[in-house]
Amino acid sequence: MKKLLIFAFSIMLLLAVIVPVSACAETANLSISAKEAILMSEDGQVLFEYNATEKRPIASMTKIMTLLCAYDAVDNGKVSLDDDVVASQHAASMGGSQVFLDANTTYKMGNLIKSIIVCSANDSCVAVAEHVSGSVENFVEVMNNKAKELGLTNTHFENCTGLPAVSQYSCAKDVGVMLSNLIKHPHYFTCANVWMEDFEHPSGRVTGMTNTNKLVRFYDGCDGGKTGYTSEAKHCLAATAKRGDTRVIAVVVGAPDSQTRFKEVSEMFNYAFANYESKVYVDGNTKLEGVAVQGGKQDTLEVVAESKLIAFGKKGSVDYKVQIELPEKVKAPVAQGDVIGIAKLVDSNENVVGQVNLLAKNDVAAKSYWDYVKDIVREG
Repeated sequence: MKKLLIFAFSIMLLLAVIVPVSACAETANLSISAKEAILMSEDGQVLFEYNATEKRPIASMTKIMTLLCAYDAVDNGKVSLDDDVVASQHAASMGGSQVFLDANTTYKMGNLIKSIIVCSANDSCVAVAEHVSGSVENFVEVMNNKAKELGLTNTHFENCTGLPAVSQYSCAKDVGVMLSNLIKHPHYFTCANVWMEDFEHPSGRVTGMTNTNKLVRFYDGCDGGKTGYTSEAKHCLAATAKRGDTRVIAVVVGAPDSQTRFKEVSEMFNYAFANYESKVYVDGNTKLEGVAVQGGKQDTLEVVAESKLIAFGKKGSVDYKVQIELPEKVKAPVAQGDVIGIAKLVDSNENVVGQVNLLAKNDVAAKSYWDYVKDIVREG
């Protein structure tokens, strides 16, 4: 039987509102000259959108999906960031943005991924795709399957670079979803905020890389994103920024010039940080009641939150509460990291809007026969 501990957060004047949000161009008072735009919270709430689901070419923002599928392959153990990748002649012959890979030369997978993130290297995209799936065609199939898995109904890929292709398209909303999934991979942020860096070839030759996303240097809090440009797609940008615990994502597709895409994404960021916030209700430092242990060398087990329990919404006042669900007791042995209970964030209608697992903070070994003997002697 579980006990339910409810901690109500009721000091309305001191806390900020966290309520589900949806905004449009009129309420956000944003002026957009790009063909499409969207502003989203990290968890997918739409704060502002403009023509966000129209199918259009997205140029090198395609590489967001390329990176996502490459990281999936790493997570699944199919490849490693330490893998040696041989750049094919096909990869080395790619035009457009590139780091000028030497054909039939071996590069580290992690370095190729960094060059895609930082300077949008087409040659590295093809080398990674061939390494992960054996061919670009097979990798593109993986990309399209991933799009289906994510529910991206206005997206289709024909290549992994974003170079012009008749049947390749996406939309601002789908790009936002792609980026929100990409940034779940911690390695991404070790590369995404690099401004300038040298790409070293095995021969000793060096190619200078400069981040195509200028906001990582010039906008406070921006730590990732992807640009794109072709004459058909015009100027595109998907970016993410974080201040405190609040992270947002903004996308523009088809801006008339490069300066405009950075300006309009920056304005969407400004609007988001001025009007919304993420509030942390539970984290690893939250003091939680212990749980009794049956048959253990310790009588009580400490529990900690697996991750932060955060709610995103408009600034103002709060009407959420935390429900902590823990058993009255657990049976030893218990291993550190075992899921013991759950913390839920609920609204005024008792709808669950977020939750996080509560884990055992430490191991608790089961009592041995001699432990029981000692207990009896001690009690006697």
